[in-house]
Amino acid sequence: MPATQSTWKLPLLLTICLVAGGLAGWFAGGHVATGVALVAVAEIVLLLTQLRHIAKSMMSSRSPSPYVDPDQPRHDRFMMRSRRLAANLHDLRRAAGSLPDAIVLLDQDQHVRWFNHAAESLLGLRRPQDRGVLLKDKLHNSELAGWLQEASPEPLNDVSAPGQPSRHINVTLLPFGQRQRLLLARDISHMSRLEQIRRDFVANVSHELRTPLTVIHGYLELLDPEDVPHLAPVLSEMRAQSKRMGQIVEDLLTLSRLETQDHVGEERVPMAPLLATLRKEAEALSQGRHSVTVESSAELDLLGSPKDLHSALSNLVSNAVRYTPTGGRITIRWERTAEGANYSVIDTGYGIPADHLSRLTERFYRVSSSRSRDSGGTGLGLSIVKHVLSLHQARLDIRSTPGQGSTFTCCFGRERLLAPEIHESRSLENQ
Repeated sequence: MPATQSTWKLPLLLTICLVAGGLAGWFAGGHVATGVALVAVAEIVLLLTQLRHIAKSMMSSRSPSPYVDPDQPRHDRFMMRSRRLAANLHDLRRAAGSLPDAIVLLDQDQHVRWFNHAAESLLGLRRPQDRGVLLKDKLHNSELAGWLQEASPEPLNDVSAPGQPSRHINVTLLPFGQRQRLLLARDISHMSRLEQIRRDFVANVSHELRTPLTVIHGYLELLDPEDVPHLAPVLSEMRAQSKRMGQIVEDLLTLSRLETQDHVGEERVPMAPLLATLRKEAEALSQGRHSVTVESSAELDLLGSPKDLHSALSNLVSNAVRYTPTGGRITIRWERTAEGANYSVIDTGYGIPADHLSRLTERFYRVSSSRSRDSGGTGLGLSIVKHVLSLHQARLDIRSTPGQGSTFTCCFGRERLLAPEIHESRSLENQ
């Protein structure tokens, strides 16, 4: 390869890979793990490129190359390629060192082999004394220490930076080379501040809207449609819409409260009476238009917040009633699994196309705007479900087939399960 080519090819390749990673992360909704993973891919691609150059240099030292003067001594050709390779590796190291994201190269035992300048400010690493140290020992006073001890840690989101506690970072650990790891940390302090501003704005606006909406709805209830028959349809629609607006405000306030919580109460939530209550609510909302059944094979209770769990589980039941045509079936199921226990709501409704499933828990996301508006939904129910389950270390699994129905499953781990109390079981049997 000519010297002029090697001079500009490495920086150009690095720039292309990093720009691609940034754009892909942005198009993916600003997901940090996506952008970080693509930056790591850029690093790996560049290192593989250098290995390929090494192999070519080794081969060229044994055979003539069409790019060099055949009359030049073999030793000189090899030294020239070695200097070119050393310059390229130096450029690569300088580029990686200038990245705003912290990068730490770890061996198979998580000893620090190399880190860039951002790792010094965000993670508190120092040259040269921290080269070779065990990273979890170095970060023993931070949340990262326990996370690093896990066998295959999931990305760690929004934690304090060990080097600067006032800043927030997202961290991920990627496999690299032969049993090595690449730790990447991104500063998300600015994003955290913007998210907090959004939460405060939503909470304040929702709170301020609650009182005037209550007043409007109260006056509408005082108006008797019989006094003004020609306005009866208008009054009916105004009452329905003011009630819906009030429900949206209440759901927004609930979401704001859940977003600011980092834990829930540790109370026993008896599942047998809760399932009975959910069935009554479904039948009241359905008004005889659906068949509602409860299947409970898990003699287990839950540990958590009774109010929040009832809100989440009830949301799934009410959604099933709203989006299932008359004559359909709705099944509420509570069963034990190998990992813990599942609460499922199964309906024979319209179903949801596969390309919508991943976005259902977003605020105000609509599969069909007209159908959601007719059903009276606020578009916030599944967001509430997601946050409640997250606070209970549970997850929501959604499976659906258009035209056949949907299954929404809340998967609870063993740590949230309790054996029913004896006196409760006996009282239920006597009822």
